[in-house]
Amino acid sequence: MSDRPEVFRQISTNAFEVIEKQTTAWERAYGNAALRKAVLLLVLAGAWEISARWLDNTELFPRLSETLMVLFADIRNGALPRAAVSSIVLLLKGYSLGLLIAIVLTALASATRIGADLLETLTSLFHPLPSIALLPIALLWFGLGDPGVIFVLVHAVLWSVALNTYAGFRAVSPTLRMVGRNYGLSRMGYITRILIPGAFPSILTGLKIGWAFAWRTLIAAELVFGVSSGSGGLGWYIFERKNNLLIPDVFAGLLTVMLFGLAVESIVFKTIEKRTVRRWGMET
Repeated sequence: MSDRPEVFRQISTNAFEVIEKQTTAWERAYGNAALRKAVLLLVLAGAWEISARWLDNTELFPRLSETLMVLFADIRNGALPRAAVSSIVLLLKGYSLGLLIAIVLTALASATRIGADLLETLTSLFHPLPSIALLPIALLWFGLGDPGVIFVLVHAVLWSVALNTYAGFRAVSPTLRMVGRNYGLSRMGYITRILIPGAFPSILTGLKIGWAFAWRTLIAAELVFGVSSGSGGLGWYIFERKNNLLIPDVFAGLLTVMLFGLAVESIVFKTIEKRTVRRWGMET
């Protein structure tokens, strides 16, 4: 009988023993999301180069190596940076104004029933309408120049952000709402500490969708406004090179558009997600 406690301790110790397994280099590499995406980009780049060499028609589909040469040359001579800066400045103006209007509409919808009805009605009417379809109206109302482009950008951003933000507020857990009220938070504290963190996954989704809509709408709008006014950003850069049959330059412009979109998604929105959604434990 005196041996049993020792036997029990030995069994329990062995039963809960933690066995550490050292991960291999392959497992560590496979677990690195940035490395996986970099490998995928290299594979896509290789497929581009091989396909273009097999087709062997620069005027139809230039090689990646030719496109990169043009890209670096136009970066050095300033053509691409000027076009990119012009597009980014215009995008920020339209995106910021769209966010501001979305905040106002969402606040009204959250505060009153009439505001909610107004937001739902306007969203049902205008959200399905492609922003690019408003270009003729923008030209008629604002003429040539930045105001018309900003008008269509606001439409591209507004409805996605407002709809997702309002849906996020409505989906906040009743338990979280009750906790906020029980702690006696002020109305502003209740909004900043309970509603916004609880709804932020939906808000961030709306910001991403609004950004994507705005970016592609901007490039399409610059094709029209750039052609009309003789100046513009990346859209005008692409259109002008196409008219001059500089197809590698066209692909260099398209590659710039894609790389900028990838950078915003991978750096800006991922950083926001890490510092908000993941930090607050709001991942689904």
